[in-house]
Amino acid sequence: MKNYSRQRSAVLEVLRSTDIHPTAAEIYERVRVLIPNISLGTVYRNLADLRNSGEILSLSVGDGVEHFDGDNTPHLHMHCKKCGKITDVQIENDCITETAKKNSFVPETVMYIADGICKACNQREISDNL
Repeated sequence: MKNYSRQRSAVLEVLRSTDIHPTAAEIYERVRVLIPNISLGTVYRNLADLRNSGEILSLSVGDGVEHFDGDNTPHLHMHCKKCGKITDVQIENDCITETAKKNSFVPETVMYIADGICKACNQREISDNL
């Protein structure tokens, strides 16, 4: 197997084994466990290739860094503006994709991001105000 293929597979394996939507730096640290001599640049190049091929998603949630998701199926990303956690939630009806198809548009990537406050942060805020 070529180095490139092994490196790309390792990046994809790391991404698909987590649901925390890591940054490139976090992915790099995890891939280094598998391939100690991999460079950060190689991780960035492989992430770009995987994103461009549609195998992964990249998310911008307004915190100044790009996050990555190994699940490329349509689903909702709930982003807490207080703690920064991004949670995946399966959607029951993908109305955006259906609307696009009804208008003869073939979507390649569909991404939903909801910004707000998660249950844990809401509860913490309520208890802090008591």
